[in-house]
Amino acid sequence: MRKTLTFRLTEEQEVWLVRASKTTGRTRGQIVREQIEKARLGPESHPFMRLAGAVTGAADLSRRKGFSKGSKR
Repeated sequence: MRKTLTFRLTEEQEVWLVRASKTTGRTRGQIVREQIEKARLGPESHPFMRLAGAVTGAADLSRRKGFSKGSKR
């Protein structure tokens, strides 16, 4: 069952919503529903993000011995 929700936007939010609607071709309601769904799913919607920052080691492999631009294998 669908429910109607009425709320007030700040002027900045309205400008963003109208611009997003025009550039994507979606209705304002579709955009709002998509954003609510993203918030509802939270970080669980991107399980790979739990790995962000977990990798250690050289940030730039070209600095490691054997991986520099000048080295020949």
